[in-house]
Amino acid sequence: MTTEKPGGAEATVIIGQQVRAGLEREFEAWQEDVNAAAAGYAGFLGAEISRPTALQPDWVVVYRFDSIAHLQAWINSATRQRFLDRGRKYLDGPATQQVVSGGTQPPDPLVTVVVTHRVHPDQVDAFLAWQRRMDEEESAFEGFRGTELFRPVEGLQDEWTTLYRFDSAEHLDAWLTSGRRKEVLAEGEKFHDFRMRTIDNSFGSWFAFEENGREAPPPSETKTSVAVWVGLYPTVVLLTLALSPAHLPLWLNLLIGNLLSSFIMSFLTMPFYVNPLLRRWLRPRPDAPPARTNLVGLGLVAGVMVFWAAVFFLITTQIWHLP
Repeated sequence: MTTEKPGGAEATVIIGQQVRAGLEREFEAWQEDVNAAAAGYAGFLGAEISRPTALQPDWVVVYRFDSIAHLQAWINSATRQRFLDRGRKYLDGPATQQVVSGGTQPPDPLVTVVVTHRVHPDQVDAFLAWQRRMDEEESAFEGFRGTELFRPVEGLQDEWTTLYRFDSAEHLDAWLTSGRRKEVLAEGEKFHDFRMRTIDNSFGSWFAFEENGREAPPPSETKTSVAVWVGLYPTVVLLTLALSPAHLPLWLNLLIGNLLSSFIMSFLTMPFYVNPLLRRWLRPRPDAPPARTNLVGLGLVAGVMVFWAAVFFLITTQIWHLP
């Protein structure tokens, strides 16, 4: 017997928040508690916290639920309101919130821009025509990955939400600063009341997983950093050993080594070593106990790093003495 999900489609909410200077650690710990509370609500699929970057000025929290109804139950819950009341001391001004529903895929793990518009009911047709014009222009730019348009969600938000994705910050910036975009913006003068947010994930497709035929969101920043460390250590040491017979000057050795390590990490280390090894820690099942998952994952990380350290200790002290 199958049970139909309320609302019929997965729902994602993207919340942006500025945090008071000096309270970042306290905010992150508080937000982790909020996410843990959200995990106890029906339909919860996952939550992510992204720190600010040069491209993304705010802290961004993303919640995914299996339906609008379940997402709405969490957003409007007394539990969440109590957390918000306790956490206001960490927040610098009001948050922004965009809800998207019914998309065929979650936000791209590279660079995603979220644009929200308030559109008068009498102007919906004109807005949709203008949006198609915008889509045509941006799709011609290098690095464009696709776009999705979402209608307002009754009870959650009044804005239309557009997601469009590029494969890098440089390609995104080329579009945002282009003359073509300025021309299209000028054509839609009546729709100039909009907000735009950029979501950045610096490690891109290093952490792109497929689940049930769809791409799953990337892991948290903490897990990402640890996983990169697991892959980077053996990669860098092996490259150092491989390049040592050439006796290159330090500046040239690092120049070549960094280039090679970038390619090796992207095409070999991460997809064929780190991701399969740590998959259940980086992307645990929704029903997996978080404490046990983290304990097993960190134990695996510790064991792997002790193994590599022992191997390289023996190689560099007993077999191969570097100059």
